[in-house]
Amino acid sequence: MIISLISFLAVFTVIVLVHEFGHFIAARKAGVKVYEFSIGFPFSPKIITLFRHKETEFTLRLLPLGGFVSFSKEGEGESIDLFNASYFNRALIMSAGSAFNILFAFLIFILVFVFGKHYPLSEAILMSANTVWAVFAGTAGFFFDLFSGNGTAEGLVGPLGIASLAGKAAVKGFISLLYFSGLLSISLGIINLLPMPALDGGHLFMLLIEAMRRKPLSLKIHQTVSVVGILLFIILTVFVTYRDIVRLVA
Repeated sequence: MIISLISFLAVFTVIVLVHEFGHFIAARKAGVKVYEFSIGFPFSPKIITLFRHKETEFTLRLLPLGGFVSFSKEGEGESIDLFNASYFNRALIMSAGSAFNILFAFLIFILVFVFGKHYPLSEAILMSANTVWAVFAGTAGFFFDLFSGNGTAEGLVGPLGIASLAGKAAVKGFISLLYFSGLLSISLGIINLLPMPALDGGHLFMLLIEAMRRKPLSLKIHQTVSVVGILLFIILTVFVTYRDIVRLVA
């Protein structure tokens, strides 16, 4: 259990930080200020500011799970710089996290094929690209079937399920854990592109609405969508965690 927990925390945190780094780099390139880049769960207390670069504080939070970037100053509710950016730059910033997750998985699979399978680098690159596409297509197909009513939620796992899988991968060795990290990175990237409130895909969908009506949505609408998204996320987490517990005790 300890191995599973440590493996889950390490893998999940690295993957989330890669995702957030994508947002951070894209925002910096677009001239949008990022006021905090944090390691740890967003709602947990700040422990320490590790260092500062320009306007960005790089911080460590109490709960060592994941991370986040903040486009608003502490104590301010809205990300004014982000909302004032062009549609193109906002879309780039919102999609950069998932793009970095997919790129990260591609690099991981190359390492797996070179050092774990002992393939030449040229073959490893090709096999990595094929693996990324196969996992991307399979994951996207799963969610398409799920939301279109042609599939079931049997394949969904929550934090406990992921921790269990991470532990099993860690027991098999570092290469196995590395491969699992690549799979999880792609999955996180795809999930974040789903057009659901509070996810990057939800923000992209609202951005599309703004572009079509040629008028920005009000901050109140953005706030409402974010609250609804958080509530839906909590409900989904409880649901999949319950399913994880049922699977583990069965």
